[in-house]
Amino acid sequence: MQITLNSPLDMHLHLRDGEMLKLVAPLSAKYFSWALVMPNLSPSIKTKEDIIAYKTRILEATKWEQFIPYMSVFFQKNLNYEILKELKNEILVVKMYPDGVTTNSSWGVKSIDLWEIGHIFEAMQKLEIPLSIHGETNDFILDREKNFLPTYELLASTYPKLKIIMEHITNKESISLLKKYDNLFATITLHHLSITLDDVIGWMLCPHNFCKPIAKTESDRQALLALALEADEKIMFWSDSAPHPKEKKESWNGSAGVFTAPIILPMLVELFEKHNKLENLEKFISKNAQKIYGIQAVKKEIILEKKDFLIPDMYGNVVPFFAGKIISWSVKE
Repeated sequence: MQITLNSPLDMHLHLRDGEMLKLVAPLSAKYFSWALVMPNLSPSIKTKEDIIAYKTRILEATKWEQFIPYMSVFFQKNLNYEILKELKNEILVVKMYPDGVTTNSSWGVKSIDLWEIGHIFEAMQKLEIPLSIHGETNDFILDREKNFLPTYELLASTYPKLKIIMEHITNKESISLLKKYDNLFATITLHHLSITLDDVIGWMLCPHNFCKPIAKTESDRQALLALALEADEKIMFWSDSAPHPKEKKESWNGSAGVFTAPIILPMLVELFEKHNKLENLEKFISKNAQKIYGIQAVKKEIILEKKDFLIPDMYGNVVPFFAGKIISWSVKE
């Protein structure tokens, strides 16, 4: 049995830089038509020059594959209409990080004060540049996403023509808000469809399942799964594949991030097949994103076959999601 996926897209990808970029970028470029690359390097991607230089490094690392990196820029208070107009042809989104909520976000916004930064949202709305948000506060870990929802609602109601992407949603409350506003859209990751908090800390600590937002309850996972399996037009897949060296994950202050890039497509096919929804997979991983962003993906066919695949223990110095597990589908080489 085989299945062909047309132009898979990864709408949220961390490629890092330096040697890590050279290791992980080809693993995404091999299986995806293009990807939206996140700007939270250290230092972060904040200027047109930063964007062009980083894109050049990505293209060099992926030069053997048919792959386009779409870029993002780190939200900052000095943005204005003229700066955004100059950046528009270089980026797909502006990415907002609240201060300190995830990796390399210490330069993020400390508060969403519309008196102070509302002109930026006005400019983005006018220029039709989407706003993509890591929507968490710095409260108790299980409440962080839920406590950010009023901010999503404030922005969605105040700027009704601004497309707002609720990144990697993890709970039922986020799904309810998503359905309330026409200009809210959301993304769902493979790992949030696959695990709960039990898989992180329920038996023994599993640092390679530790991510932000943290995985929630089984009922939350089931709600996300139902939305993904139906390929609701307001949601799209993105990996949030976030590699860290093994020693950074298995340490007293282990980094947040799950590395899924090499095994995304086989695991998604397995998941959708299990629930008899394979006919919806292409919408989830490609068509919905093209419609939401108003773009057309580069043509690229990926063939998967019903053949067992043993997920490697390591890719270079990075441990992948579900390392050592056998899954029932593999990419046909």
